[in-house]
Amino acid sequence: MTKELKSLSQAQLAAYFAFTEVGALLRPAVEKQLRDAGALSYVQFQLLARLGDTPEGHERMTDLADGIVYSRSGVTYQAQLLEQRGLITRYPSPDDERSTVVTITDAGRGILRAVFPGHIATVHGLLFSPLTEEDAEALARILGRVGEHLRAAPPRSAGRRRAK
Repeated sequence: MTKELKSLSQAQLAAYFAFTEVGALLRPAVEKQLRDAGALSYVQFQLLARLGDTPEGHERMTDLADGIVYSRSGVTYQAQLLEQRGLITRYPSPDDERSTVVTITDAGRGILRAVFPGHIATVHGLLFSPLTEEDAEALARILGRVGEHLRAAPPRSAGRRRAK
């Protein structure tokens, strides 16, 4: 039987407000840095970074959308903009004609190389500079656990497609 909660504890409320405040303060600074350094939106950066982090430099469009928790139509639009800039290519999957594969280009890797130093400096300076390494490890562990919990019943944009 699940206990019905009527309110949050003081610690839970403080953690929730701190979490939302940090996100609200961090994101605009990160977005500005990405625009200034690479003319990238936050979502475009996430797409390129995920592709750049894969061994082969490619991934299915639906997996990208699921990974960055963004609508499939939104990812399609952002991918179209990146493709127009020559930063990615898109082509039908050889394994499933209904799927589209996205591949990062050399130009896309170049944008990542240009953006990453400032991105790392921004994230470190704003998020991690007041923390110890142990704090960062605890934060990663805690937020990882929350992320796993949220993905257990995700919104459609964060859910894995079921095989038919």
